[in-house]
Amino acid sequence: MSLVIQISDTHFGTEQADVVEALVRLVREQAPDLVVLSGDITQRARRSQFAAARVFVDRLAPTPLVAIPGNHDIPLLNVGLRLLAPYANYRRAFGEELEPEFEQPHLLVVTVNTTRPYKHADGEVSPAQIQRVAARLEASPAAQLRIVVTHQPICALLPEDECNVLHGSTAAVRRWAEAGADLILGGHIHLPYVCALHERHDKVTRRLWAVQAGTAVSSRVRHGAGNSVNLIRYGDGDGDGRRPPLSCAVERWDYQHQTRHFMPVNVIALDLDRGAAQSTSNEISND
Repeated sequence: MSLVIQISDTHFGTEQADVVEALVRLVREQAPDLVVLSGDITQRARRSQFAAARVFVDRLAPTPLVAIPGNHDIPLLNVGLRLLAPYANYRRAFGEELEPEFEQPHLLVVTVNTTRPYKHADGEVSPAQIQRVAARLEASPAAQLRIVVTHQPICALLPEDECNVLHGSTAAVRRWAEAGADLILGGHIHLPYVCALHERHDKVTRRLWAVQAGTAVSSRVRHGAGNSVNLIRYGDGDGDGRRPPLSCAVERWDYQHQTRHFMPVNVIALDLDRGAAQSTSNEISND
């Protein structure tokens, strides 16, 4: 069994020290194969906030990490920097690559920079980005769990979140499903949920799941949803890459103020399109 931990919307500059410590403990205890940091790493894209985020990430070593910027990782008030070098502070802390990839025999993670300096909060995915990701997915072996990461959500469950859905999402979902994607991870709206995209898009016949993360450590929690992260576990067949994953489950872990620890609150078992019989997802709630 392998493990990916999705952390999103940390908004360093508004982080809570106790929650940060609890998250560091969780990552060290779980020892995942990969940590995914899906954007809005800082609150206002300041050097000091990126420096704090970098200290946090370094404490997770040697766990591999892939990160993408969110709209908050582009300067808002520093207009000159936003226009001339919008990703300068991000790159100083996290490197030049804005769309990193990660690959193991049973895992492929492809990221997409959905931020745009000319937009305040909205994100978009371009036709070129859609095709780049699709080509990468189509070149991957069937044994891999294939994950795409964006910042803005690919779908919304609540009417008030429809305005936050990624521009170009319909074309992206259809093309990436066709190319073999299993999961699309996102953040931005601080609300954790799992959504069956193949049930929402009439032209998507392959099972594809949207996995949204809440805010990990920030005080900017959404009403009704506190600090949380996602743990994605998947089976790896016979262990040598010849058989596809046997199972995939998304666990939501919430921060508990009483114990100062992250604890599991629900598990959603996902069916992947690997030629198995059709069935629906099962949710086991500990609430």
